[in-house]
Amino acid sequence: MKNILQLGIKSKKAFESLKNTNHKKINKVLDDYITLIKANEKKIIEENLKDVKNLKRKNILDRLILDSSKIKGIINSIKEIKKFSNPIGRTLESWTGKNKLKIKRVTTPIGIIGVIYESRPNVTADVAALCLKSSNCVILRGGSEAFNSNKVLSGLFRKSLKKNKIDINCVQFIENKNKKIVDFLLSKMNKYIDVIVPRGGKGLVAKVQKFSNVHVIGHLEGICHIYLDQDCNLNNAIKVILNAKMRRTSICGALETLLINEKILATKGSKVIEALVNNNCEIVVDKKINKLFNNNFKDAKEIDWKTEYLDTKLSIKSVKNVREAVAHILKYGTMHTDCIISKNKRNTDFFLNNVNSSIAMHNVSTQFADGGEFGFGGEIGISTNKLPPRGPVGLNQLTSYKYIVKGNSIIRPK
Repeated sequence: MKNILQLGIKSKKAFESLKNTNHKKINKVLDDYITLIKANEKKIIEENLKDVKNLKRKNILDRLILDSSKIKGIINSIKEIKKFSNPIGRTLESWTGKNKLKIKRVTTPIGIIGVIYESRPNVTADVAALCLKSSNCVILRGGSEAFNSNKVLSGLFRKSLKKNKIDINCVQFIENKNKKIVDFLLSKMNKYIDVIVPRGGKGLVAKVQKFSNVHVIGHLEGICHIYLDQDCNLNNAIKVILNAKMRRTSICGALETLLINEKILATKGSKVIEALVNNNCEIVVDKKINKLFNNNFKDAKEIDWKTEYLDTKLSIKSVKNVREAVAHILKYGTMHTDCIISKNKRNTDFFLNNVNSSIAMHNVSTQFADGGEFGFGGEIGISTNKLPPRGPVGLNQLTSYKYIVKGNSIIRPK
């Protein structure tokens, strides 16, 4: 594992030089990276096809495959990231104390970020761009299923760094599929890596959270809820719920449990359930709902309230009121994204104030739980940690801060 230690040493050196790099130069790297992606689109697709042909887990094909449309999406994401002003050196607050000290809190880079991810080649480009833009260095450990795609995309980024005379080790990709490398990154690289970001399935994230000896930014699962209040607009509710569940079922912001106020079960609630069934969504329901539908559905079990399906399947439960809905979310939720559909201000305020989600929504599809949709340009991931950053982790969330204190030969009295 000496080669992995060398990555850390190289990253430390690169970070010191990056701290003093002009931000216009960083933007030029992103411009040149876009040009290289366009010029090498055919090669990127060819390398991606190698990964697709070797793929054994067909359920992740949608995440893995790259075509002209997805490459255009990567380019657009980099363009959005580039538009942002420099997040480093911003004064967050300032004041002069009674002791005449002039104090200000200023943003700084985090340092070296280790990203361990699966199946999505676009993560390579997004993360490299976000980290460089925020003056951080990154060590990328992509999944073996996307090895060739990740290698070509990271290689092009390093070419752009070299062209602009910035240390190419600001972005490093681990060109080794050995799974033991992940263990080494988590347990032996704390001298070099400041933060670990896992992006992938529950197994990967759980392992990282359990064994990492550096701070972890991430989320274990996205068990997202929608509570359908008795005071709701039916047409809008159907539109939002169908989108939240069926637009893309495999993303972490997909709806997994629907909670329906029991007062509207036989009216608006049944219409919503019919719409889901008509759109080929498999549902499991509690006994009260099943009785209403003459036991035509499978009964939901305890495990269903704890399951992130990532598929065209949804668990549905009836609740007495907004308080019971919140209680269910507090018990079974994962602090990811939870939504209320309601026209009632009191119920809405209670819901938004009392769920402990990193993203709490009102009349919005949970599929908007995304840094790009939040106007962050992109995201390195979504964090459900209680401590910041929380929610989508974009450019401004990839910073720390320091206090700068100035005075005129001030000494502290005895």
